[in-house]
Amino acid sequence: MLLQFSSSTTALCFSKFTPLFSSPSPHRLFLRSQQLKRLVNRTAGMASDCGEGTSAVASSTMVSSASVAPVAGGDRPRIKLEELNWDHSFVRQLPGDPRTDRMPREVLHAFYSNVSPSVEVENPKLVAWSQSVADLLDLDPEEFERSDFPMFFSGATPLVGASTYAQCYGGHQFGTWAGQLGDGRAITLGEVLNLRGERWELQLKGAGKTPYSRFADGLAVLRSSIREFLCSEAMHGLGIPTTRALCLVTTGKFVVRDMFYDGNPKEEPGAIVCRVAQSFIRFGSFQIHASRGKEDLKLVRLLADYTIKHHFPHLENLQQSNTLSFEIPQGDTPTIDLTSNKYAAWAVEVAERTASLIASWQGVGFTHGVLNTDNMSVLGLTIDYGPFGFLDAFDPSFTPNTTDLPGRRYCFANQPDVGLWNVAQFATTLASAELINKDEANYAMERYGTKFMDEYQSIMTRKLGLTKYNKQLISRLLNNLAVDKVDYTNFFRLLCNVKADPTIPEKDLLAPLKAVLLDIGKERKEAWVSWLQTYIEELVSSEVPDEERKAAMNLVNPRYVLRNYLCQSAIDAAEQGDFEEVRRLLKVMERPFDEQPGMEKYARLPPAWAYRPGVGMLSCSS
Repeated sequence: MLLQFSSSTTALCFSKFTPLFSSPSPHRLFLRSQQLKRLVNRTAGMASDCGEGTSAVASSTMVSSASVAPVAGGDRPRIKLEELNWDHSFVRQLPGDPRTDRMPREVLHAFYSNVSPSVEVENPKLVAWSQSVADLLDLDPEEFERSDFPMFFSGATPLVGASTYAQCYGGHQFGTWAGQLGDGRAITLGEVLNLRGERWELQLKGAGKTPYSRFADGLAVLRSSIREFLCSEAMHGLGIPTTRALCLVTTGKFVVRDMFYDGNPKEEPGAIVCRVAQSFIRFGSFQIHASRGKEDLKLVRLLADYTIKHHFPHLENLQQSNTLSFEIPQGDTPTIDLTSNKYAAWAVEVAERTASLIASWQGVGFTHGVLNTDNMSVLGLTIDYGPFGFLDAFDPSFTPNTTDLPGRRYCFANQPDVGLWNVAQFATTLASAELINKDEANYAMERYGTKFMDEYQSIMTRKLGLTKYNKQLISRLLNNLAVDKVDYTNFFRLLCNVKADPTIPEKDLLAPLKAVLLDIGKERKEAWVSWLQTYIEELVSSEVPDEERKAAMNLVNPRYVLRNYLCQSAIDAAEQGDFEEVRRLLKVMERPFDEQPGMEKYARLPPAWAYRPGVGMLSCSS
């Protein structure tokens, strides 16, 4: 069943560079109905092995930074590892695989397979850990100093109370249905209830083979593990909903990887990240069961009930409300109240969370790289940090994934459209299980478009320090940034230094931006002066004092982002046994909006070596 968009469905086409839809403006916000239909029906693409179950991109689903704020310090009780309060609702309430072996196979009629970590270790070492994630679990910081801590979090020594398993799911990869994928190298330890009653799932990535590993080894290397650990925490620092990372340990063993898929494999140090999430359930967790025929459609409902109960409890007992109604412009039933169907209300919330998430990515210049449906969290979290990248020079067609280069399906500009496509697949799955009808599914997709536009416009308005959205001004800005390949992060951080003073001479207008407007000729200088003059007029009309505006802009325009070359510097040192750069980078990225005197080097433009293969762009190999 393919869902059709109604005529009022909207989504964002971020740039004229986007290959999914051509547009005369890089800031065009509306897509016509036929374009949306083509987007939903588009399934052509390149089949890829970029899923967790294929030893490719890491799968994870973690904590929304906005959902639960850690309580810092004070007199809060701290606990030991042995005192963690385990509560395994997922395995207790959902059917599992009757087999317990690791042999790769199709796992039918089950949500998970019980499997223990099997990775070999030799004197594992703790590389780094996150204080804020430890706070979520109420862990005593002294626990990380234990000599046996690396043994627990490499999977070599079982944690008391843990109940380990790998999740079963499927997904569309590059627009093509890939069938069963699953946790091919991620093993969940279980769910922990903290002292505030919050549920957090702990998972070891790189802990060994599972039934979903296929021909892969179930392991992970230090290179990709550092990237995942740091980016999980960096995104949290930016205020973006994300999976989290408690700690990173080396295994003391080597893993063979062909980094560029060019027939030149080499040994790399092995490592394991402990990922933490309220849930690792993803779009593909539902898709796999819907794909297996009528008998398994009941499993879609079962998982939906579980997910709503534990992660969307506010939808369990909805009261009739005008805020949860929508109008259908055609048909016999003009109005449908979402309170009459919790699954429809849930689909809408999943769509809106996804839209809000991707809008926040666009705001900071983050490109995920592998937006397959198995990499989409139903909680609206950033998951699966594989070949990600933050924009350096502004390029809407940028993709950090070498596998994505032929079509750039997952490039920066395409992310909003791909998010909608993925939501459409999720809605189709719910509709096939008769949890929602066509009108409810279409409305969920419409809400995606509306939510995305609202969030994106708000973000861009605040990034410019404006009081109201100005489409034309922002469109011209994005054109200028693309033409001159201006550094995205540094430009917006410096923009706050522009004064709301229309009397500034033309020759001085570019002074606040001279550090990012490099090597531009006379014609381009004129284009920038023209834009700044219009921008200053907007600032004057807003009547916000310069210092007040600057402070507000610095709260939304980060000084620091986790550029790929910064990751690589930390990786190079760590592979030689020096973990200090990983730890320093973690501390910087925990406070990305602060100036942090003495850390200015982490905000520098990328050096020439940053564009070599394996740094600025990566494959799915890890």
